[in-house]
Amino acid sequence: MAHVKKGSKVKVYYTCKLKDGTVVESNIGKPPLEFVVGKGKTIKGFDNALVGMDLGQTKTVVFKPAEAYGPKDPGLVWTLEAGELPAGIEIKPGAEVDFVRPGGGSIAGRIEKIEGAQVTIDGNHPLAGRNLTFEIKLAAVA
Repeated sequence: MAHVKKGSKVKVYYTCKLKDGTVVESNIGKPPLEFVVGKGKTIKGFDNALVGMDLGQTKTVVFKPAEAYGPKDPGLVWTLEAGELPAGIEIKPGAEVDFVRPGGGSIAGRIEKIEGAQVTIDGNHPLAGRNLTFEIKLAAVA
């Protein structure tokens, strides 16, 4: 029977849920996710969870933030005046915004909160700081 190790090419089906059971993402009913284990193409915990699995095996694993999208970084949350937002942005919670930094480069974020003319932007990954439960099924291994 095929056994997953680092360097194995795999195809997996997965469902990612929050602690309350809310499904964040799933590829059930879609093509499987294909990648080489250990190449850093997925979150750290996902790679580690696959090592040792056998073809057809299903497992449920809970990843802490360090194994997923990292802790929430307060340095990536900032407040500014609504007038400083790029033109054409709909100012509402959840709206995606991109800023050009003074030295070049860009930073993306989401509007988290609006208080009067003050807008709070969060540049963290939406799942940063969250424990994530993954249900994983190994569909192929080579």
